Amino acid sequence: MRTFFRAYTGFVVAACVTASVSFAHAERAPATSFQMAVAEFAPAGSGIADFYRETGFAPIWTGTSKEHQARRAHLMRALTSVHLHGLPEDKYGAQGLVAKMENARSLREIGAIEISLTRAFVRYANDMYSGALRPSEIDDGLVRKVQRRSTKDHLRGVIAGGASYIDGLPPQTAQYRALMKQKLALQTLVDQGGWGAGVPIDKLEFGDTGPNVIKLRNRLITMGYMKPSASPKFDKELLAAVKAFQTAHGLASDGVAGQGTITELNRSASDRLKSVYVALERERWLPRERGERHILVNQADFSAKIVDDGLVTFETRAVIGKNVHDRRSPEFSDKMEHMVINPSWYVPRSIITKEYLPQLQSNPNAVNHIHITDRSGRQVDRGAVDFSQYTARNFPFAMRQPPSQSNALGLVKFMFPNQYNIYLHDTPQKSLFARETRAYSHGCIRLAQPFEFAYALLAKQEEDPKAFFQRVLSTGKETTVPLKQHVPVHLIYRTAYIGPKGDVQYRRDVYGRDQKIWEALQKAGVALPDVQG
Repeated sequence: MRTFFRAYTGFVVAACVTASVSFAHAERAPATSFQMAVAEFAPAGSGIADFYRETGFAPIWTGTSKEHQARRAHLMRALTSVHLHGLPEDKYGAQGLVAKMENARSLREIGAIEISLTRAFVRYANDMYSGALRPSEIDDGLVRKVQRRSTKDHLRGVIAGGASYIDGLPPQTAQYRALMKQKLALQTLVDQGGWGAGVPIDKLEFGDTGPNVIKLRNRLITMGYMKPSASPKFDKELLAAVKAFQTAHGLASDGVAGQGTITELNRSASDRLKSVYVALERERWLPRERGERHILVNQADFSAKIVDDGLVTFETRAVIGKNVHDRRSPEFSDKMEHMVINPSWYVPRSIITKEYLPQLQSNPNAVNHIHITDRSGRQVDRGAVDFSQYTARNFPFAMRQPPSQSNALGLVKFMFPNQYNIYLHDTPQKSLFARETRAYSHGCIRLAQPFEFAYALLAKQEEDPKAFFQRVLSTGKETTVPLKQHVPVHLIYRTAYIGPKGDVQYRRDVYGRDQKIWEALQKAGVALPDVQG
């Protein structure tokens, strides 16, 4: 029996061999043979089966037209290029698909191949469009609702758009493209042995000399932070290189190579490559439409930014949730609707019962700067309450701190109402922003420059945003100021990202979430060469 496939240029396989197949020379057979095979091999009760049934079992990939051939060839190119995106090469079965097509001998086998191609495409489309992992299955702080398209939508899309639909499945962002480029650079570096010898943990600073200074210099030269030189002295050039490294890694830029700096300096190229793999997956989780104006809070960077048309127009330091189970800041996206100037702090139930109730049971006048209120909002006389009779389960009161300079929320909060009770706000604890690692809150995001943040937001709706804000602030009254245009807020966690000037930035995995994601990617089939340095 003559094969249904013959070689032609069009498929790019992993070994860079071009091969493809054509369906033009099928032996005569009943037209329903292909349709019956498609019906047989389509997963029962799936979107795939429903789609083919609705379209009369017409082929998407295995037709004989140029359109079918082009669609099929582009799919195979995509499947054999998944490694560029940090996805497991074996997951989509590209090589097996080529072998099946080359060896097919009947219409029934072509029908089976049609379904195999569709299943591979749907798997690829889902992973590229929405990520290969489900965030909620990895960490309870990953509460992000990932955008997904149905199987039918993907199939309709590829039929209508062909190559352009397939090419548009990965995120179409400058960040994603830059991360892919960094991945390739790191992969090459890892294959070549990495950055070489590490630096002994020591404190090295300007004016020092000796072999450890030479090792520090060599490491920074190899990493591209300074030009080659052979001086054994910690000179101005080395000082500038240490500061540049510290800045690129979110460290205090003091020019002193202490334990923290050298620990980060000694991280291997493989470790950094893992961070980029994770960052690519995280980028696939984010909404496709971020908003022409949006707020980006990178928890790993302890920063909050306002982004307008792709450019950062305002940036400030941030404090995030403490690294304990019930305080870590979650990751999700929402829309900021309003700000509250001179806010009251309505104490979360968890803080009331875990922190304040035990204090009140010991001393009814404890935390007396906070009002205790009943269900109607009326202030309760502490002296008339026996707090010892209550537990965390039956405590009937709420607690509120009125507006003031010492209010836990400071003088302004920024609201994007959500089920996690997370928002951005001012704080009286200004000293925390001077620290290198800033994970101290109960989960909300504290801003170092909340007034300037407010001015930037109000600039879209007020002629003189500073004067407007200060006028409301001076009243001392709690005032809600709606944002006429709601602003998308994205709370992310990125230990590897590309800065606005194309410079790669790395941050420490303060919550250990990226390690969990990397382990999940490994289980899904992603692997790196075991090269140190």
